[in-house]
Amino acid sequence: MKVTFINPPQTNSKYKFIGVVAPPLGISYMAAVLEENGYDVNIIDASALEMTWDDLEESLKECSPTVVAITALTPTIQQANKTAQVVKKISPETTVVMGGYHPTFNYQEVLKTDYVDVVVMGEGEYTMLELVQTLEKGGDLSQVRGIALEGQVNPPRPLITDMDSLPFPARHLLPMDHYKMLNMKTGMATMITSRGCPMQCSFCASAALHGPKLRLRSPENVVDEMEHLVRDHDVGIIAFMDDTFTLNHRMVEAICDEIHKRELEVFWGCTARVDTLSDDLLEKMREAGCITLFMGVESADQQMLDSTNKNITVEKVRHAFQLSKKHKIRTIASVVLGMPGDTKESIKRTVSFVRELNPSYAVFSLATPYPGTKFYKEAFEKNLIKVKDWSKYTLISPVLDTVDCSLEELRKLQYKAFRNFYLRPGYLLRQAWMDGPILIKTVAGVIREVI
Repeated sequence: MKVTFINPPQTNSKYKFIGVVAPPLGISYMAAVLEENGYDVNIIDASALEMTWDDLEESLKECSPTVVAITALTPTIQQANKTAQVVKKISPETTVVMGGYHPTFNYQEVLKTDYVDVVVMGEGEYTMLELVQTLEKGGDLSQVRGIALEGQVNPPRPLITDMDSLPFPARHLLPMDHYKMLNMKTGMATMITSRGCPMQCSFCASAALHGPKLRLRSPENVVDEMEHLVRDHDVGIIAFMDDTFTLNHRMVEAICDEIHKRELEVFWGCTARVDTLSDDLLEKMREAGCITLFMGVESADQQMLDSTNKNITVEKVRHAFQLSKKHKIRTIASVVLGMPGDTKESIKRTVSFVRELNPSYAVFSLATPYPGTKFYKEAFEKNLIKVKDWSKYTLISPVLDTVDCSLEELRKLQYKAFRNFYLRPGYLLRQAWMDGPILIKTVAGVIREVI
């Protein structure tokens, strides 16, 4: 039985415009589990390869899969549906499976199409394995936990507790030379050290899918994978994609110690909560190769931070950026404009605050309620959502009004935020000295995206 995983063409990546093209970790993990169990597997990352629909069709004809599994986020669900349509056009008998954040929380919508046979909900590694095994044997799909069929939802599959039991993602099936971080030419890969997040911010789809319990890999297993990336894939930069990499200090310190013990030379970046950083921790991280922190600033309005269940303070945000600057670690500030309750004045204060923080880069996202989140539920119940087209849920297009901002006004405020941050002469000189050509590409990408 041949199984093909697909990341659809023309993916609306929320960070592609700042020079980030990341491997699809989810389907890479599933492919690895199937390979481990003897199945013939391939991956088509049509997004990274910038495939046309004709290109995808030709690739599918060449590999002739029995099962096709398609990954989908909310802004890419239309491309995922079209991918399913292409599969059925070529081979109507092929079983089409869809998974990811959007299908997990909107399985009924997905199954209404004529092209998707099964939806995998939640963590898909062992659900996909059992599904393929059942299809191969001609068994009863109603017994497969964690899937939905037309008119039927099976019981959920328990979350994976032993994270070390998972094989490393099947990166040998990916076009590794097409991935990049902040336009850097050095070989790049993504990793996770954990799943789940106890913080449960109201707007986070990842926390909604993976649950509130933090499930950690062992430090040895993490650094084993880092060594594998450096040795076998010539990777020079690793991006840790955990919901919050720095949540467990002992884990981070143990990873850093293991990197030193093995004398592993690799640069890396990670997500970080501003209230989890300390002088000692950042010093240890920097010495172990950490060069970039991606931190959620969200807002300069404390009431706004409280309403999203962020559980941080404006002062902690300021302190975290000061510490990062002290240790010469590049920072990316993630900001959300236009949350319910936001006003023109509060948005301007937030933009001014970010300039005061003076991070290396900033992403000014527009508030986007993703299905499965508390934010989506509340926005839906209060009839705040003005745009129902999922392709607009990119963090760049406005989808809900605020107290005194129309959709068009929000778009203009976002444009001004990007322009006033990136086109400062002092900023350009500083970052050009630090990042050189990388900065030019990043700024050009930002301006193209938001104009």
